[in-house]
Amino acid sequence: MATVEITVRGHVQGVGFRWALRAEAERLGVRGWVRNRRDGAVEARVSGAPAAVDALVAWAHTGPPLAHVERVEVTELPDAEDGEGFEIRESA
Repeated sequence: MATVEITVRGHVQGVGFRWALRAEAERLGVRGWVRNRRDGAVEARVSGAPAAVDALVAWAHTGPPLAHVERVEVTELPDAEDGEGFEIRESA
C-alpha cells in the first residue's frame, strides 16, 4: 500500500476538479478524500496499490478539461487508514 498527499495548484477550483478526481480514484480503486483549500489549491489524500496511486498522481497533472494545472506537490506519508471509498470533504 502507498499513501500520498497531493496538492494541486493553478486554475483548479470551479472546474469540477474534485468530482473528476473522485471519479478517477474510484476507477483506479484507491481510497481517501479530496477538498478545496482556501488558498485556491485542491488537496487530496490517497491510499492504495502503488501503481494506482501513481496513476492518480499522473492524472492530477492534467485534471479535468477545464482545469489549468500549474503545479502538483506530492508528499509520501506512512500508510494510513482513510476508511472505505473516496469522499469529497468540505473546504479547509
